[in-house]
Amino acid sequence: MKNNIENINETLFESIKHINEYGQEYWTARELLKVLGYNEYRFFKKVIEKAIKSCQSSNNNVSEHFVQLHDMLEIGNNAKREVENYHLSRYACYLIAMNGDPHKKAVALAQTYFAVKTRQQELIENYENLSEDEKRLAIRLQVKEHNKLLADAAYNAGVKTNADFGIFQNHGYMGLYGGLTAQAIHARKGLKKSQQILDHMGSEELAANLFRATQTEAKLRRENIKGKENANKAHYEVGAKVRQTIKELGGTMPEDLPTPQKSIKQIEREHKKNLPKK
Repeated sequence: MKNNIENINETLFESIKHINEYGQEYWTARELLKVLGYNEYRFFKKVIEKAIKSCQSSNNNVSEHFVQLHDMLEIGNNAKREVENYHLSRYACYLIAMNGDPHKKAVALAQTYFAVKTRQQELIENYENLSEDEKRLAIRLQVKEHNKLLADAAYNAGVKTNADFGIFQNHGYMGLYGGLTAQAIHARKGLKKSQQILDHMGSEELAANLFRATQTEAKLRRENIKGKENANKAHYEVGAKVRQTIKELGGTMPEDLPTPQKSIKQIEREHKKNLPKK
């Protein structure tokens, strides 16, 4: 049930996220109110006003998180009227969720979703002051996002099926881990069948895999590589290059780095327990 809720979060709130010309994400109040189960803007406006007060009370700049504007809404017969709207930051959405009706299921989901996502961004921006567990969580989040971009680039290159992608991923691991496949790395770490190897890496090992993923994606797109065999070769070459760089710097090979006792999933569960309650 928990996984289903997390999937609903992603579908509900990621689907209405926008990116502006500066690469900044935002949500609109008019779209958010529908997702949160409010029927009329006049009721939702009261929630926004409470959220703005919360933003002021926490000494944040309201104008950075709540950008008021007016849209033209079609009302039929080619007629339009001006309506109020807001562009909202992730933090603004979090405050709105925390001030919303907790009896609405979507509001409860939003409280968790935006709290977690806001904290994730804080981790990334404050990386140098983090503990090892927090660094692992921050990098793992980046690996997850960049693996989506890598999968898209690989698909465009000709890696179409799940089986193809598994082979493609193995080539990257073999390059980085001196010939070890994902299955071999999994066994080397002594993991159970259901456990993911990326969730059982320290920050140094995760960083090496993040570099492998970002550089492979860039290479596939930059060189317009086509054909799954060529994509596999490119992934292996990038992995091997990252490994060679680690060697030249006198670093420890990724397969020789220690496996942390605590998994990323455990860190996430502990993190969620410490989220602020309404």
